[in-house]
Amino acid sequence: MSKVDILGVHVDNIDKDEVQRRIEESITQNRKDVYAYVNINAINVPRRNPRFRDILNRASVVYCDGEGVRIGARILGVQLPPRIVLTYWVWDLCRLVEHKGFTVFFLGGTEDTIERAVKNVRDRHRRIQIVGWHHGYYQKNGAGNDKVLDMICKAKPNILFVGFGMPMQEEWIESNLERLEANAILPSGSMIEYIAGNKHPAPLWMANHGMEWVYRLIQEPRRLMGRYLIGNPAFVFQVLLQAKKGGGHR
Repeated sequence: MSKVDILGVHVDNIDKDEVQRRIEESITQNRKDVYAYVNINAINVPRRNPRFRDILNRASVVYCDGEGVRIGARILGVQLPPRIVLTYWVWDLCRLVEHKGFTVFFLGGTEDTIERAVKNVRDRHRRIQIVGWHHGYYQKNGAGNDKVLDMICKAKPNILFVGFGMPMQEEWIESNLERLEANAILPSGSMIEYIAGNKHPAPLWMANHGMEWVYRLIQEPRRLMGRYLIGNPAFVFQVLLQAKKGGGHR
């Protein structure tokens, strides 16, 4: 599987069907694999947090979640497949879990949010095996963390979704990877918020034209203004510099 190096982050040239096939393989072969996603923010964060770049590059698969990353790859001479957006893709994964008899654990969100999310998943997939869930607002070390890890280890889910936001979720997975009993571990950002109905995805016409960031900026201007209005142009500028120096093929 080929990769493209975008500002030091190694992004897999992989489509949704192949990622899903690999997740199924992780389960049937009883492996433990991390499936990380990247958007522009994920590639910008390592500029001030080099550890995060290393964490991403150690993941089993790093798939493209943002249209901006695809644009960056094109600047570097690589055509990535359509982006894989977990807020939409999660329902395909739930169908896989239900059909194959796999199990899933959800971690993240507030207590009310995670309970609504679990209910909504069960309403859509009556036979799905959700073997556990826990909110994300707990101490990520010490006794509180041990309690959550014990829950996961006892449940032994095939798929574990971890939604703490970036880079906390990836750092938590890295720190606790040896203790986690799960086959496919997916950082999931705000996916649980969307499943619960707290947030709503952009209209498809915006998402399909790379304008989802505009929709999200309108929804959360205070939180996302710096990420998009400063981070996006900075990303493009840095990628242009990288292209000038020789591209990103690996």
